[in-house]
Amino acid sequence: MTSPSYFSNDVRRCLNGLMVGGGVVLACGAVYAPDRVWANLLLAAFYLLTVALGGAVFVALTYVTGAGWHVAFRRVPEAMARLLPAAGIAMLLVLAARMSAYGWPHAGEHHPETFWFKELWLTPTFWMVRAVVYVALWILLAGRLVARSQKQDVSGDPAITAGNTRLSALFLIVYAVTFSLASVDWIMALEPMWFSTMWGVYNFAGMIQTALAVVIILGLLLRRHGQPLHGVFNNDHLHDLGKLLLGFSCFWMYIWFSQYMLIWYTNIPEETSYFISRTKGPWAPVVVLSIVLNWIVPFIVLLPKPAKRSGAVMMRVAVVVLIGRWVDLYLMVMPSLMTDGGTSGIRQRIFPQTISAVPDFAIWEVAALCLLVGVAGRLLLRSFASASPIPGKDPYLKESLHYHAG
Repeated sequence: MTSPSYFSNDVRRCLNGLMVGGGVVLACGAVYAPDRVWANLLLAAFYLLTVALGGAVFVALTYVTGAGWHVAFRRVPEAMARLLPAAGIAMLLVLAARMSAYGWPHAGEHHPETFWFKELWLTPTFWMVRAVVYVALWILLAGRLVARSQKQDVSGDPAITAGNTRLSALFLIVYAVTFSLASVDWIMALEPMWFSTMWGVYNFAGMIQTALAVVIILGLLLRRHGQPLHGVFNNDHLHDLGKLLLGFSCFWMYIWFSQYMLIWYTNIPEETSYFISRTKGPWAPVVVLSIVLNWIVPFIVLLPKPAKRSGAVMMRVAVVVLIGRWVDLYLMVMPSLMTDGGTSGIRQRIFPQTISAVPDFAIWEVAALCLLVGVAGRLLLRSFASASPIPGKDPYLKESLHYHAG
């Protein structure tokens, strides 16, 4: 039995073109500019993983809070959660390809009594085993959660909701610990001498922002005339998603400022190094751009109530947030891997082989973005089409269909 197709062949061909084109360019770049390509693949894989994990967290949070307003469009975050196997495997492959980027060849040689734990924590074998454990736990628990939800379409057993509530509580506990550690292991450890105790919650804020933006975009696309959520995903659902997006944009900014302010105030060299390289010189405008996209635009645009009920406005804001998330991850990854003092010559500017000390948006970044959009789009559409678009036998469905935002 074939899955239904909710989008035209042109959309699928476009996504396939982005996926194949980006993949071919990056495959060539793996020979010509391996450092630059690996950095972009790390960014893209982590981005895709947070989209998938964000969908699972959204579903789990709604179960443990007893929410029913979202049930009509719950298949959207569930489709995101079903990307975890592909996203997790991609992440593990990227990590395994360049384990040396996380090494400690000279990091603690001057203060061995201080950094012995970090050296132990980043031992390659131990580091990679942890990565496999993180991904395996996410896939196992999120997959079970979504499978049980979709099983209810057949059995109609209301006890499944209670069982998923308990499973969601377990998943959220595991997620809170493992995602915080994973964000440290995979991103912060690119600069092993730097540390921040707020790193995990900072990445959590960005992940939820991203997940909400993807839910909004897919919900709006799937409620167009002739699509399965037409007349189901209404403006009241959109309004509440808009409030959540506004709230988490402010939360992201709060965590960003708290982390920056505390490090600036204490002025400890080991802590300030991260921000000095990013807020001074050519990287400073990129930091400003990240704040504008992730906070200022959502904050200003989504404050009025009518904006949160407008599909056109919400679509644009969600796209801005997704771009902002990419810029935020770009700032986390690229300055940590700088290898030269800049670019020179037309060939190096078009096909940069290294990660320069100045922000570079060239062919490898474009290819990685194309690959990310193409892969995410194709996987999301296929995942959503693999199950009933509406949880027809969920006990909260009627409440959700007649939901009115307060």
